[in-house]
Amino acid sequence: MQRRQFLRYAGSTLAIGSTATLAGCARQAVVPNAKPVVPPTVAQLDTSVAELVPVRAQVDRITGVYVCTRPFRAAGPRIELEKLGRKAIVHNYGHGGSGWSLSWGSSALAVDMARATGVRELGVIGCGALGLTSALLAQRAGMSVRIYAKALPPDVFSMRASGLWTPHSRICDAQHAADFGDRWETMARTSYAMYQSMLGLPGDPIEWIDGYHLLDAAPAQPSEAVSDEPDYGDLSDRISDLAPNSVTLPVGSTPFQQPVRRFSIMMFNITSYARMLMSDFLLAGGKIVVREFTHPRQLLALPERTLINATGYGARALFSDESIIPIRGQTARLIPQPDVNYALNTSHLSMVPRRDGLLVQVIGDTGNFNNSDLTPDRAASEAAVRQLADIMATMRRT
Repeated sequence: MQRRQFLRYAGSTLAIGSTATLAGCARQAVVPNAKPVVPPTVAQLDTSVAELVPVRAQVDRITGVYVCTRPFRAAGPRIELEKLGRKAIVHNYGHGGSGWSLSWGSSALAVDMARATGVRELGVIGCGALGLTSALLAQRAGMSVRIYAKALPPDVFSMRASGLWTPHSRICDAQHAADFGDRWETMARTSYAMYQSMLGLPGDPIEWIDGYHLLDAAPAQPSEAVSDEPDYGDLSDRISDLAPNSVTLPVGSTPFQQPVRRFSIMMFNITSYARMLMSDFLLAGGKIVVREFTHPRQLLALPERTLINATGYGARALFSDESIIPIRGQTARLIPQPDVNYALNTSHLSMVPRRDGLLVQVIGDTGNFNNSDLTPDRAASEAAVRQLADIMATMRRT
């Protein structure tokens, strides 16, 4: 997620809540005669810290550097029906950095539109986060589904995401946030409820982890670099009841040499999660055809009358949608460390402890907006790993 949104997330004090139904609600229901919620005092907050194993942050443990393009649309994702000859095309793309996070809620809206066309057979274009969830939800609604895709996991951009539940990451710009807010909240709550139902499954496709945001010891100096990204819409307050409390921990209470903000967040172990989705789709009778489309008229030859277009950034070329802006993102993956079970963030980097490898990402770098360059910059990733190594070197051993 971008630094501004992360700092807001990690710095807020939130109350844990629940989602009553999979479909989600626009607002939490009022419970008659319910006792008022009293915020905890500082003494009541849990300030205990589990033992934190240092990350083996060495550049020779980098197993790969991965680049993707996040499909950002200023107005938010395109989820709407379009007629193409005798075909009905339901678009489901343009989720910025929130594709995995909002996938179930967004796909629920898309599948409802597809079902309204009255067909029993559905084609899904794309096999990333949105394509797979659209296909699965359509199957659960009784439809026969075939996926068409030029690439399958692990060779899709969705597999290169960092893997945290960040439903407001680059989802729209500030100008469109008010108009998009209700739809976004529905998608976020629907997705959150689905992910809660996946906790504890084999392979831990979804799990909750603690994270530590290291607070700057001194006020940050003004940066000469000017961000090229827009002012993104911040909708996080609308689902503030879904996340556990975060808390500031003083120096001496953690292995770090500075105050930290501890938070809890959902993490996707994307390798096992995507494999589970693919297996579920195929076991339910789903079909997959490997095929690339370069023009919408090629879709007219498909046997299905209704299609869901979940091609992500690929929709820019396929449907000539210039509203999609590529935002370049790069992560480095370190050899897995099963005993590292916490996330770590500073104002400059992020570490996510996925089971398939520790992901290290630079935060706050410029030049990524409207940048479709997929060339890895290994030097930048190595510099981030060395910064992480410097933090590990100052950690107190327990």
